[in-house]
Amino acid sequence: MKYKSVAIDGPSGAGKSTLAKRLAKELGFIYVDTGAIYRTLGLFALSRGVSPSDEEQVKELLPSVSIYMDYGPDGLQHMYLGGKPELGGVDVTDRIRTPEVSDAASKVSALPMVRDFLMDMQRGMAQNYSVVMDGRDIGTVVLPHAEVKIFLTASPEERARRRCAELQERGTSIAYETVLSDIMERDSRDSGRSAAPLKQAEDAILVDTTGISLEESFQLLLQTVRENLA
Repeated sequence: MKYKSVAIDGPSGAGKSTLAKRLAKELGFIYVDTGAIYRTLGLFALSRGVSPSDEEQVKELLPSVSIYMDYGPDGLQHMYLGGKPELGGVDVTDRIRTPEVSDAASKVSALPMVRDFLMDMQRGMAQNYSVVMDGRDIGTVVLPHAEVKIFLTASPEERARRRCAELQERGTSIAYETVLSDIMERDSRDSGRSAAPLKQAEDAILVDTTGISLEESFQLLLQTVRENLA
């Protein structure tokens, strides 16, 4: 059996996780949120008092980190620190969604050795399942031969509004201006880093969801993928 891959890249807050998750369910594929893997490592660094941007400190940390990814009864991807849950691993799926961890994830993901360290985990999923995988460098680095590559984006202002609404639903209220500033700073950092910078692959299809609803965004994405999935 030949497994198929859909690679979805794009900036922070573009709705990749939400839309990719639903797309995978519609296609009957496994959903892989690679950002959650980096977030888990970022959380681990913070919990150990390590600066996520300090290359030497993070390098020393890598041998001691154990990240496990699984799918719960709800069909959603769960992230564990410390290995499998039956071996004492702790489910950190909710804890990795804070702005502080998002910032830490962006910083550790800029380190080449971190990307190399986590590459096998990501590629291994695509070798064993048909996947919808989202992140910052899936179509350019992780899965360069994916059957379909999408670059999903929206304006910074649109993404800031969506992120504010998402955080409010989780009981966290942050000023729109602060969220917008964080998003623009992260865009700059992700696009300008030397290791696997955020960019649209030459053969990726641009899907811009600025000004349209979540449902309209999903239908546009689904139609685009179905038209191009061999």
